[in-house]
Amino acid sequence: MGPQSMTDHDQISPNQPRLWALIPCAGSGSRAGAAGPKQYQALAGQPMVLHTLQAFASVPRLAGTVVVVAPGDGFVPCSFATISVADCGGTTRAASVLNGLNWLSRAGAQADDWVLVHDAARCLITPELINTLIDACLGDAVGGLLALPLPDTLKQAVAGRVAATVARADKWLAQTPQMFRLGTLTQALKQASDAVTDESSAIEQIGLAPKLVAGSAQNFKVTYPQDFALAESVLLARTSSMNPSGGNE
Repeated sequence: MGPQSMTDHDQISPNQPRLWALIPCAGSGSRAGAAGPKQYQALAGQPMVLHTLQAFASVPRLAGTVVVVAPGDGFVPCSFATISVADCGGTTRAASVLNGLNWLSRAGAQADDWVLVHDAARCLITPELINTLIDACLGDAVGGLLALPLPDTLKQAVAGRVAATVARADKWLAQTPQMFRLGTLTQALKQASDAVTDESSAIEQIGLAPKLVAGSAQNFKVTYPQDFALAESVLLARTSSMNPSGGNE
């Protein structure tokens, strides 16, 4: 699907800012210990990233979703009409997101459009969570992100030993999607270093304070080998709950 076809799926009035999703999908997944990129590893019968895309394809008010892959990536094909693939991934997450934002701009997205950036490896995201973030941020001057209040005691380490216990009362675990205006996020990422690990960090660096929107503990990022089994069990449980009769018919 080419850039110009993105607007074919617009669900928003032309007089209002549109909503886009952007999925950086160019990482190698080295911490997962997988033979290839972790986002393409099979979970519950299909590549992990397709579970992610299914959730975004189920949100009608998104004008479209762009998957940013590495140049030459043999991206797993999918049948979602609102999904476009941009082979402009960079060497870091920040570079991939910035390249994806530029791709969206060339495709006709406007500076005041909203962009929801989401980790491909957060494959347990749901349409309900996506809509929760949209509802919370549409009227906000800055935008925001899904996050969870830190539930555990936090330790600071030095040489493998506890150096201090850090107060957790005001600490949150950042998740995705993270939703910001295309123009603002583009500016922030251009000014930020490639070391930023999420979009909120870049927005914070230009002096803005993103809104924290309560997410879900199930919306974790599949990062380490043991995460695959946990994510698959959740996906299979969801499938069973939607098809309670299973194979008994």
